[in-house]
Amino acid sequence: MKHKIHITAFFILLILTTRLSAQPAPEGRYFTSFDSTKIYYEVQGTGYPVILIHGFSGTSQGWKSCAVYGDLLKAGYKVIILDQRGNGRSDKPHIEAAYANDAEAKDIMELMSSLSIKQYDAVGYSRGSIIASRLLVLDTRLHKAVMGGMGDAYTNPEWPRRVHAYRALMGDTTLHDVDDMMKYIHSQHFDNLALALQQKYQPSTSVNELAAVKIPVLIIRGTEDKENGSETGLHQLIPNSGLVYVPGNHNTAIRTPEFSAAVLKFLSN
Repeated sequence: MKHKIHITAFFILLILTTRLSAQPAPEGRYFTSFDSTKIYYEVQGTGYPVILIHGFSGTSQGWKSCAVYGDLLKAGYKVIILDQRGNGRSDKPHIEAAYANDAEAKDIMELMSSLSIKQYDAVGYSRGSIIASRLLVLDTRLHKAVMGGMGDAYTNPEWPRRVHAYRALMGDTTLHDVDDMMKYIHSQHFDNLALALQQKYQPSTSVNELAAVKIPVLIIRGTEDKENGSETGLHQLIPNSGLVYVPGNHNTAIRTPEFSAAVLKFLSN
């Protein structure tokens, strides 16, 4: 198939004025976002703020199994993680408007406002990098961004993989190249409609928008990662960007000490 979907990318679970709510949660809190969606988040540390953005079907907790989470805390950063809407402990709306018009990026911007954060860095992985890319365009408080596990494919609004994922999650059984993905999602008892709407309204960032980015961006790619298009193509689209390779494939590169070291070096310079 010309636009064959690579299934492993879908298995990334790592792989992104607001009123603070009094609603408690284990280890974290909820805030009420711009459209009344409740978003779960955690904050650890007291230094310069860095938000970690998980990938498709992931949660905030996936970062805790990655070296970068603990290493950022040890280096003195304030580390912020959240469950993006439709995932984990956050609300999972079943209306299309809840995922349209950069809703996930707006959640992060609202969270930063609720925490009175004037400037921050962001680290995304896989789909989390797609959301981080929107922050490059939308939020002037963003100081630096890391985009892990991502190439230039997401700049296409009709990215075939996004379209196939949406159709399969909505019940299309003719796309057998995503059978493994669907089997995994069913085994985890995820909210299929919430995931489908995330794919339907997954944002793209245009070539022109990327060309206008002025802040430093680091692209990190596993040496065996063949997902999501060309990392060198993405590097060429973002003027002030760097490109670093670390060991591993799309699923494993994020967990490596080399990934963590690249992030900390970039953020500290």
